[in-house]
Amino acid sequence: MARVRFLLTIPVAILALLCGVLPPRLAHSAPVLERGAAITDPLGLRELDRGQFGLSRMLLPARSADVPLTDSQLFALPSMAPVRKALDAEFERYIQAHGASLPNESIGVGTSFDFQLFDRALLYSPDTRFVLAGIVNRMDRAYVSEANCGEIRLIYRLTRTDVKAGDDKLSPRLPMTLNLVLKAKNEGAVDGKGAAVTCAGIARRWLAAGDWPLTGAELAAKLTSSDGPLDLIGPENIDRIETNLQIAYAPKSPTRDFRTDYLLKVFGYNAQTQTFEEAPLENQIDRERILADAKLRHDFKAWLLDPLHFSELDRGTVLIPPEFLAKGAIAPTPIGFSPSRLQPEFGLVQGEDGAADSVFTESDVVTALKKAAQRGIDLHNIASVAGFERRLNDITCAGCHQTRGIGGFHFPGVDWTVAHPSNSTVVPASPHFFGDQIRRRDILTSLRDGERPDYSRGFSSRPQLRGSHELAGTEYDDGWGAHCYLQRARAADNDRSFKPWTCAEGLACQVVDQASRMGMCFVKTR
Repeated sequence: MARVRFLLTIPVAILALLCGVLPPRLAHSAPVLERGAAITDPLGLRELDRGQFGLSRMLLPARSADVPLTDSQLFALPSMAPVRKALDAEFERYIQAHGASLPNESIGVGTSFDFQLFDRALLYSPDTRFVLAGIVNRMDRAYVSEANCGEIRLIYRLTRTDVKAGDDKLSPRLPMTLNLVLKAKNEGAVDGKGAAVTCAGIARRWLAAGDWPLTGAELAAKLTSSDGPLDLIGPENIDRIETNLQIAYAPKSPTRDFRTDYLLKVFGYNAQTQTFEEAPLENQIDRERILADAKLRHDFKAWLLDPLHFSELDRGTVLIPPEFLAKGAIAPTPIGFSPSRLQPEFGLVQGEDGAADSVFTESDVVTALKKAAQRGIDLHNIASVAGFERRLNDITCAGCHQTRGIGGFHFPGVDWTVAHPSNSTVVPASPHFFGDQIRRRDILTSLRDGERPDYSRGFSSRPQLRGSHELAGTEYDDGWGAHCYLQRARAADNDRSFKPWTCAEGLACQVVDQASRMGMCFVKTR
């Protein structure tokens, strides 16, 4: 058990500094932030998992009984055969790549190895299953397909069933999540009364649910009632599966800091074959393949620096074509504040690693900025080469998961399997997740009111506040532990992309990386 619990044994103080974990003193305020945009009540989720939103009922709706689906049963399903095959192939590639890059570091299952590999036997075991750990509204992603009104995500956590629950200090959960992504609305969808389902109606139900002072079975019943938000979704809404697995862990040693690697995969649902098929990760730039192919480098640069796509990149709504994307990603954590090859975009911009075959030069970026200004395009995030580099990194799946996460997770989820489940002692999501709730709720409000939403988002390191002061003084914005940029006295000496990245009164930006002047907000020292 020691090996499979390694994610839970990392000292909280270290995670708070390096990964942005919510300090316990602020945990009590966290559930308020996701009101109307996520379901995180432990007792309510337990009831939903035991009913129609358990993974068994979602993947096998014709199943007569609400019996949990063990992982040995799950991966024996014909629909999941491609998923197992792809995951096994990724493990083999990871092991081979490790042997080539770190031949003197052993790798295998167990604490005797330098890199401790996740035990795949647990993934396909009759003694594990995926437990519903949260439901998240992502209608802020409706720009991908406005006809579907965005997405609703059912997030399941891999959990051992052969470990007796009851000890709050010993969680049976394993470091993997399975995200069942649903279309918020199917084409031609109608509600229980025969009325057409609309984006406004879905948003109205979710926002109303955020005001319900309910928990447990009462909350679950209300959520699934004829006027509840979950009444509008079911197995017919399934679009894809996303997996996030901590594939390996390397403890701190005399030659290296501790490190965890996360494997990210996506599997789209093919309704004709009724299988989940390996698919490109959204905006996961395939760095190695692009850098090795002159034509791909040329085509990617031309596509991304087109003024329309450059504007979408700035807004965070860009959708990069699949020919430039990877079908899997390894997200190492922690990565610190200094640029390195651990980041997915590193090397794409000239000067980052000294490579001659980069995709973009500084001149390319400056020219793109000038073209945007000449065309009257208002950019809100990218105002410099450094801003371009950061945005290029955090639009990728791996780059986002490396930023202000809990390890490599943004939603490790609620643990209702322990004796006393609580969101006050175990925070269900990352600072990045909580910091983004104001933006997501603002979009829900616009959809509810029939207004055109602003789908833009800021950098992953700092939330987009949209005029709200709800996050002021918290680690999500400018409080203790927030990411910041050290401002100099002369305005001309400061990077305009990061001008708002200041600290609250009484705090100062303590630089971690001198070159970028990026750091964290801490109490001022004399």
